[in-house]
Amino acid sequence: MSFLARVIVTAAALAVAAWLVGGIWFDGPQQGMDEVQEKILPLLLVALILSLVNSVVRPVLTFLSIPFIIVTLGLFLLVINALMLMLTSALADALDIGFHVRSFWPAVWGSIVITVVSWILDGFFEKEDRRW
Repeated sequence: MSFLARVIVTAAALAVAAWLVGGIWFDGPQQGMDEVQEKILPLLLVALILSLVNSVVRPVLTFLSIPFIIVTLGLFLLVINALMLMLTSALADALDIGFHVRSFWPAVWGSIVITVVSWILDGFFEKEDRRW
């Protein structure tokens, strides 16, 4: 899957997480067309930041955490995903994008939602890539 497709999938997954998980939100209007118009660019920017964080920071952190991942039978990966979402929130806040994650537990639930939605959407993109 191309990097652009990865960012679009991540943006869709972030939108679902912000919609479902209390404690994850974008600044701005909460309803209607104004919400869509005002939040599309921040959503894409946060998806870009999260994609970059997941491709640069996450592999290093995962490698350094191998003993914890083994001992917890992989559950520590949830912690790593939550930390990547919190790092994305901190970077978005530093860049004044308007994406917020309140605390660790919303980040855990958000990372679970983002993972599930990404798996589902990746399945659609991979089926399209396998066409003759």
